[in-house]
Amino acid sequence: MGRTVVVLGGGISGLAACYHLSRAPRPPKVVLVEGSPRLGGWIRSVQGPDGAIFELGPRGIRPAGALGARTLLMVSELGLDSEVLPVRGNHPAALNRFLYVGGALHALPTGLRGLLRPSPPFSKPLFWAGLRELTQPRGKEPDETVHSFAERRLGPEVASLAMDSLCRGVFAGNSRELSIRSCFPSLFQAEQTHRSILLGLLLGAGQSPQPDSALIRQARAERWSQWSLRGGLEMLPQALDTHLTNRGVNILRGQPVCRLSLQAEGRWKVSLGDSSLEADHIISAIPASEAAPLAGVLRTISAVSVAVVNLQYRGARLPVQGFGHLVPSAEDPGVLGIVYDSVAFPEQDGSPPGLRVTVMLGGSWLQTLAAGGALSQELFQQQAQEAAATQLGLKEPPSHCLVHLHKNCIPQYTVGHWQKLEAAKQFLAAQRLPLTLAGASYEGVAVNDCIESGRQAAFSVLGTEPHPDPHTLQP
Repeated sequence: MGRTVVVLGGGISGLAACYHLSRAPRPPKVVLVEGSPRLGGWIRSVQGPDGAIFELGPRGIRPAGALGARTLLMVSELGLDSEVLPVRGNHPAALNRFLYVGGALHALPTGLRGLLRPSPPFSKPLFWAGLRELTQPRGKEPDETVHSFAERRLGPEVASLAMDSLCRGVFAGNSRELSIRSCFPSLFQAEQTHRSILLGLLLGAGQSPQPDSALIRQARAERWSQWSLRGGLEMLPQALDTHLTNRGVNILRGQPVCRLSLQAEGRWKVSLGDSSLEADHIISAIPASEAAPLAGVLRTISAVSVAVVNLQYRGARLPVQGFGHLVPSAEDPGVLGIVYDSVAFPEQDGSPPGLRVTVMLGGSWLQTLAAGGALSQELFQQQAQEAAATQLGLKEPPSHCLVHLHKNCIPQYTVGHWQKLEAAKQFLAAQRLPLTLAGASYEGVAVNDCIESGRQAAFSVLGTEPHPDPHTLQP
């Protein structure tokens, strides 16, 4: 009798784990258990009445690095090449990003000229912050907050404007709580290895071999900054669903797990509502807090909520062209930023085309509201429309509006997160639990990170090292 692997959680991490398990030369029996009626987790795309696409979760995937290339390889293997919408390197959405500070939009400096000139909201050219960075000694602590790292190496202005906004944009979190080591490992490693972030990033961490395919070569040649799919990013989990079903993976939807127990013979009993499964190994791709009974330390990995408001305007124009803008916490405690969806992906504007933007609300403002129980769709819509009017001059009421509150959607890697991961690993090893953790709670919240965590989990269960991809291109 072959082994049975049960994967908990049908978000992109769980789907990726199933994908790599099912493609093994001698695949185990794979069962995917998802508590909700749909697969894809936070990746969700909705079509408006005019055919416009609204992303309720992630809205673009970065193709950079080995992880970005592996995701593109999966896209090709799923037969989605013709659906890919790229943002090429010379496109405004690739070149321009803005900060909203002091009631105005400021382009973030790019290129050497941008660094040598004073560029508001920064009081002096960023070149000086870079020069300061090169002369700073290496930090002594095993971890610190993103804010203190940035302040120490790049100065208070870069820390409170740029890094504060970046933490809000990526993690919807607070740079004074988040960990540099876990949130921005390449910056942490650069300082550790080269004593300087700039030197580290210039010299690189040494290229790992990257997979190769026609799509990956195209993304490199055209210097894509990100990509989406014609019908929205949800096409990816949908294609995985079809692919897995065709490969004999048993997918159970609407089946929350009630209990996990380890039997005397070392197999798991997975109790669902009205049935149960036996498994030789479990991959847990559910949020850490839900997996806490398996390793108690996971309970301390918390997550924050984000309200996503998709707005569409008829006959409106943006004052600037770019990817979008971020808002530092000092400027607005509630609005994290606004993404200009129509600039990056005009193909998804519907017919007749309408301008689409997405306002992200979160941060301390949302936490305070939630604590007081005062969350309402109307409030989020009002906040978002005010932000679009004030920050982008979109004064007319929108023709279409979607409001979604995503509760506990982004895990927070606070200082010392790496120690929690170590403790969980040691606990699982000491107890000899046939359990592998995957998902956004551990080593990266971006879609590529989640797919990679599923891949790594699958290979550890199969007992093989993640093999170099079949057609590997050495750098």
